[in-house]
Amino acid sequence: MECELCGRVGECKPAMVDGVKMMLCSSCLKHGHGVRIIATPEIKSPKVLSRMKKPVVKDVYKNMDKELVSDWNIKIRNAREKKGLTREELGFRIGERTVTISKIENGELRPSDKMIEKLEKELNISLLEPVSNAPKFLTGSRSSSGFTLGDFIKKED
Repeated sequence: MECELCGRVGECKPAMVDGVKMMLCSSCLKHGHGVRIIATPEIKSPKVLSRMKKPVVKDVYKNMDKELVSDWNIKIRNAREKKGLTREELGFRIGERTVTISKIENGELRPSDKMIEKLEKELNISLLEPVSNAPKFLTGSRSSSGFTLGDFIKKED
């Protein structure tokens, strides 16, 4: 092994030099303090692993029964103007920056769920609609067993 201090090839031992663990030859050991080699920890046995908590898998789509309306940015702008508010005033009332309100109204930034709630409350509008308007090809013929590629391919007879 090569000494990490002088580069001499030979038998090296671990040592601490200025807080850094290094492999040193016998002549360079005087510059550091010897380090006791600690055994590596044992790998957990299968019995221990079986007692470990398994991650809970959540269905993120379970509570997604509403979606943002398609013309949300226009709806927000019209409601703000109808109430006679400037972008600055609306931003102040819901705790958002004017730039954020501007980007939302221009359709450059989709509002978060929390911001949707704030906007609906402040402007007395509804920005969410039920998710029942799924396209016909997504309903599939076998809804209980999921979709296959055949559900998406148009057959030519």
